[in-house]
Amino acid sequence: MAWLEQLPKAIREVAAKWSLSLGSPWSDDASCAWVAPAVRKDSVHVVLKLGMPHMEAADEAVGLRFWNGNPTVRLLDADSTFDALLLERCEPGTSLRDRPEAEQDVVLAELLHRLWRMPPEPHPFRPLSVMIASWMKETLSARSNWRDPSMVRAGLRVFEDLAEPSSRDVLLATDLHAGNVLRAQRETWLVIDPKPFVGDRAYDATQHLFNCKARMSEAPRATIRRFANLLDVDEDRVRKWMFARVAAEPRESWTDDSLALARALK
Repeated sequence: MAWLEQLPKAIREVAAKWSLSLGSPWSDDASCAWVAPAVRKDSVHVVLKLGMPHMEAADEAVGLRFWNGNPTVRLLDADSTFDALLLERCEPGTSLRDRPEAEQDVVLAELLHRLWRMPPEPHPFRPLSVMIASWMKETLSARSNWRDPSMVRAGLRVFEDLAEPSSRDVLLATDLHAGNVLRAQRETWLVIDPKPFVGDRAYDATQHLFNCKARMSEAPRATIRRFANLLDVDEDRVRKWMFARVAAEPRESWTDDSLALARALK
């Protein structure tokens, strides 16, 4: 992959540009981003992130500038040549994922309420329908993998309906789950890795719910109801978004578990 091939050079160049002393990256998995702790020459502890260019994350830097630390990590600098971000470091940086899911629900709801603002026009953010259209195209191109064509087609129809723009739309994080919230000193919890699009608040419930696998398997509607109530969004719209994503989001295969969940949410 071209991105992986040029990654060592990109790391060297941005580290020199920003006068960084780099630590070891937090993960050996460089499939989507290379992320490492660093120290600037002024002794400030920061994070260096080099992301693989992809459609969903294209507006991360401009989103971080818009939110400006409320309640995200702050963007300190950016280099568009290498898709490099210099970020505020969360200390101690432990993940919300380490907390019980009931607590995760409450913290994430509070963070989403703060994130949901509409930037003034003109703004650079894409509508959620752009991402959904990309997913739909990918799913349609993989028809041969569909195990339940009627279910997938139903999910595609729901995707199309829900993605219609509305005057109530706000800037969404789209990928907010407990793993993307870290404990910090400036605030108790800060959001990392947003993938901003303008759209329906109810969509932003879905990524956390997908990470609550046991609860969604055992009591999907009750789990949706609890989180929707905390978010003060329409429970039925959250259910529909969840159904559409389970039934028709792009994937290599549809499993028995995913089909069972789709049927429970339909």
